[in-house]
Amino acid sequence: MDQHESSFPPQHQDRQPGHEARMRPQPDAGTATGGCGKLTNRTALISGGDSGIGRATALAFAREGADCALLYLNEHEDAAKTRALVEETGRRCLALSGDIGSEAFCREAVEKTVALFGGIDIVVNNAAEQHPVADFQDISQAQLEQTFRTNLFGYFYLTQAALPYLHEGSAIINTTSVTAYKGSPHLIDYSATKGAIVALTRSLSQALVARGIRVNGVAPGPIWTPLIAATTSSEGVTRFGQDVPLKRAGQPSEVAPCYVFLASSDSSYMTGQILHPNGGTVVNG
Repeated sequence: MDQHESSFPPQHQDRQPGHEARMRPQPDAGTATGGCGKLTNRTALISGGDSGIGRATALAFAREGADCALLYLNEHEDAAKTRALVEETGRRCLALSGDIGSEAFCREAVEKTVALFGGIDIVVNNAAEQHPVADFQDISQAQLEQTFRTNLFGYFYLTQAALPYLHEGSAIINTTSVTAYKGSPHLIDYSATKGAIVALTRSLSQALVARGIRVNGVAPGPIWTPLIAATTSSEGVTRFGQDVPLKRAGQPSEVAPCYVFLASSDSSYMTGQILHPNGGTVVNG
């Protein structure tokens, strides 16, 4: 599919997390070729690394010389595909299934990553869920708590578990969203978590600056990922992304370079900042 395609065929998946293997057309994760060695012999731990932005980021990191540990919930087919793509570049890849909202799983994942690769240099907090609701009063306690547990608590747990292994020159990259800046009437709880992630990024950057650990974030706009197929109506998918200035949704391959930049020494003078691959929406970020 041409990455500048402006519409998608009707489709919907009935449960989260969505599966990339079932999407038509498949999101563009980029290729296994290229790279300049910007992340040579580094190890990246990526939550939500099986598909979408996570898959594209893992592949981009691998092209630059990094080994990758991918955390995912239960999308085994997607995770296997991503692992194969990373290994095609000649880098090693570990895929671990579990709930990022569990502190115990985050600790276990970090321990297994360190045991295999010998350390961790980059943490990408990326896993998320969203549940569109037309009426704010219909957001249940269970949904509110689950959304915050995955989208925010998981970031805390994984970062806390990895922090003892990070060092001067390490990078933490948090995925927030354009909704943190412009809001979303049908994703209020999701938007609230993404706003909290912006504040987490800024505050943690100040807390870790003396240790030489940089903390930045990426706030994507409408990107064609399994989360969209699982939470947007079949008709809504056909219009997805057309309301931004560039008049189309973005592809994961168009977002992944932001993570490479923030993980590498190219961004050595940046911490506490957010990048905005969002199709041209101007935000105060």
